[in-house]
Amino acid sequence: MEPIKILISACLLGEKVRYDGQHKRDAFLVETLGQYVEWVRVCPEVDCGLPVPREAMRLVGDAAAPRLVGNRTGEDFTARMVQFARARLRALEGVELCGYVCKKGSPSSGMERVKLYDEHGVPRPAAAGIFTRLFMEHFPLVPVEEEGRLQDPVLREMFVERVFCLKRWRDLVRGGATRGRLVEFHTDHKMLLLAHGRVPYTALGRLVAGAKERPVGRLYDEYLAGFMAALGQRLTARKITDVLTHMAGHLRGALSAAERQELRGLIGQYHDRLVPLVAPLTLLKHHVRKHGVEYLARQVFLDPHPVELMLRNHV
Repeated sequence: MEPIKILISACLLGEKVRYDGQHKRDAFLVETLGQYVEWVRVCPEVDCGLPVPREAMRLVGDAAAPRLVGNRTGEDFTARMVQFARARLRALEGVELCGYVCKKGSPSSGMERVKLYDEHGVPRPAAAGIFTRLFMEHFPLVPVEEEGRLQDPVLREMFVERVFCLKRWRDLVRGGATRGRLVEFHTDHKMLLLAHGRVPYTALGRLVAGAKERPVGRLYDEYLAGFMAALGQRLTARKITDVLTHMAGHLRGALSAAERQELRGLIGQYHDRLVPLVAPLTLLKHHVRKHGVEYLARQVFLDPHPVELMLRNHV
């Protein structure tokens, strides 16, 4: 199996590449998630030829086309950064990236709300870093997240989930694009999609149901766009409770009254945020294995990423 490759700001790996010669090593990314992915490092400022240490920089001007300038000298580094970024992004086209973790607040690498200064030197949080903005335009379907936002358990769960889902998609395509294989992929991800909302779940279901009406290439393109957009919809306890209840319904005939009550009680406790998701999920998985319910056993929702990451202990 090809490794899961994720682009990452080099300072988050512990490289001393920041303007002040320091790093911002992130223990979760390096020590935990790093066991399951292959990091592809990038530091746009150093990689475009700037030294360490160096003058601090900031974004100025228009949010749609900000300029990257030095804080002290006012030197404009925009053209240099854009030229590097375009060359690097072309080189990354063959890497099959499944994600990108960037540095919060960086004028080159921040994902959102990077300070943008007007002509009077007044800042407002309104822009993305130049390299990351170009990355998102070049690879619109690749999940992008800032290390700061990954401190939020739900956003962390969603990002890692999208990374592993995109990897499964790439493996699907590598094995050959057929309508039948797409139907199987969709079936495996049904409950996961439902956890992100009924509207995208229904829309993708209709797309797959009408698979014969589209050329395979177009079908796959439309499905992937809808799939990644669906996974970007925020997870909530209410949506996940809906999925857990739906899956429990498939077990109704196999469980005793006491078992049904126990499972229903744990799902209710999760809904009320008294226990984490891992509690009802563990019991549900136990019953699925015990009673051999194939449709449920194949659902990616049960294990969208390695359990060793323990992400669902916190959502």
